[in-house]
Order: sequence, then structure tokens, then C-alpha cells
Amino acid sequence: MVRKAWAAVLAGVLAVSLVGCSGQNAGQAGGKGFSVGMVTDTGGLNDESFNQSAWSGIERSKKELSTDIKALESKRDEDYVPNLTKFAREGRNITWGIGFKFNKAIPEVANQFQNVHFGIVDDNLGGNIPKNVTAVTFKEEEGSFLVGAIAGLTTKTNKVGFIGGMTSPLIKKFEAGFIAGVKAVNPNAEVQVAYAESFTDATKGRSLAQSMYNGNVDIIYHASGGVGKGLFDEVKVREQGKFWAIGVDMDQSKLAPEHTLTSMIKKVDVAVFDVIKELKEGKLKGGEQKEFGLKEGGVSFVKSKHISDDVVKKVEEFQQKIIKGEIKVPTTPEEAKNFKAN
Repeated sequence: MVRKAWAAVLAGVLAVSLVGCSGQNAGQAGGKGFSVGMVTDTGGLNDESFNQSAWSGIERSKKELSTDIKALESKRDEDYVPNLTKFAREGRNITWGIGFKFNKAIPEVANQFQNVHFGIVDDNLGGNIPKNVTAVTFKEEEGSFLVGAIAGLTTKTNKVGFIGGMTSPLIKKFEAGFIAGVKAVNPNAEVQVAYAESFTDATKGRSLAQSMYNGNVDIIYHASGGVGKGLFDEVKVREQGKFWAIGVDMDQSKLAPEHTLTSMIKKVDVAVFDVIKELKEGKLKGGEQKEFGLKEGGVSFVKSKHISDDVVKKVEEFQQKIIKGEIKVPTTPEEAKNFKAN
């Protein structure tokens, strides 16, 4: 009887152990198919920016690769680890953390769940990328240079503005590229810079935009996530043809159709889809950074009806010079101050 009792106990312990271990691999076994998870930063899925663009790429994977997809929106930074962990325990083949603010959460969770893959957008983790992580980054400065050139060629007041979200090396790349692009075509133009220290405070974005426009700035470019909605709210009440906004990450013209000069496109959707496809096909090497610039088709600008053909032609000439390596766009505002185009 004692032996039977102990056998029953051991069988129960073994069963619990197997259930506990299977959580990490659930997406890869048991006939569940290929599954993808995405955790947003505090901007949410409908931020009209990089979260929304990333989700578009994941939705494409559902249509073209028959993946099972699910998203979790983070309401605060403290949600990142629990949300990533939830998907890891489900055994999703790859879980994405969207934005550089995941640079601590991704390695922490990836080290706990080494049998599932993770992706992070906008950070290379200082080069210390775990073997089950893929880091996707962009040359934001290159796309920002192009819209900076558009602003420099279009401004009537010789005053343009830049609104950033959180002060960080990433957003400084946008600022640097924009300043360099403006200066390349219009050395006399002044670039005013302000940071909201937020990616969600649209009220702050509107206040900053209002101050700039009232100070004779006629074109403002933003790299600020949801803060940028405030910019578009403000420019819409201004005189058409005199005040402009420049969008970021995706074509944001629908936020203010007659006041959006152009947008700097960052093809997060394409990059995310490509990584998912490589992983599903067994071709993805983990522990690497994938960087997308003009040459790789990772950034671009919108040729809107508000830009003249002459401006488009000039900007495309700069684009080719950057692709060929004839122009190296600065990545810090300090470098941009001394930048001179060839």
C-alpha cells in the first residue's frame, strides 16, 4: 500500500512538472501552429505611429503566413515584463516589444524563456542581444534628413520646428537628421527644438506647437508618438497653405489632410513581417541586429500633393547620395550643427 501511495505521489509530481515545462513550447508543439504576440508601449495600438505600424505588419503575417496573433497594450512601463511573460508562457513563437523602452524588459524575460523568440523595435540592447532575440533598428536620421530638406526648401519664414517625445539617443537621431536636412538646402533657416518628455501627452504637444507657430515657425516636424496628435490638432486651426506639420513613422496626413506637408515613413510593418517570415521558415539567426535605412528601403518620405515637383527632385537627389554613401547623415544634434552637404 505504501509503495502504491508513493507511486501515485511521484506520478502526480511528474505530471505537474511536465505541465510546467510545456508552457514555454506550447506555440511550437501540440498542433497549435505558428503564433505571434505583440506588446505595445504606453502609446497603445492606435497611436497613429510605430505601434500601429508594427501591428499592421503582424496582421499581414496572419493573412499571408496564417499566423495566430494577439496583442497586449501596456498602460504603464511596469506592464512590460508581465505582458511579455504572459505571451512567453503561452509559448508564442515570437513576441514583440515595440519601442526602445523595452530595452530592459526584453532581455529579462528572454533569459527566462530561452525556447521562445523575442523581437524588439528601436533598440539594439547595447549590442548584448540574447540568442533568442532579434533587434530591429532604423536609420531614422536618413529619413529625417529628407523631410528636413523638404522643410528647408518650403519654409517662407526661415523658421521651422522639431518636437520630440522623450529625450533619448533615438529621438535625437530624428532631430539631428532633420536639422542637417534643413541646413543642407537652407543654411539661413533656424530650427527650434522642444521636447514633451512624453509619448502620450497630446495636450503638451499642442501647447508646444502653438508656441512655435505663434513665434513665426511655419513648419513643424515631430517624433513624439501620441504627443504628435496635439501638433495636428493645432495646425488644423491655422491658415491653410501657411502653416504645416510633418508626420512620422507612417503617413499621418489623415490627421490634418490640408496641413500635412509630408511624413517620414519608418517601415516598421515591413521589418516586423520580414523577421516573422524568416523565423517561420527557419532562416532567422537569433542574437542579431537588423538595421533598415534608405538603402534597405526601411525609411522614406511621402510625396504629397503639397510638395512641388522641383522640391521632390532635389530631395531624391539627396536620397541617392545618401544611399551611395556620398553623404553621411549625422546622428546627434552636435554633429548636425557642423554638418555640410557635399
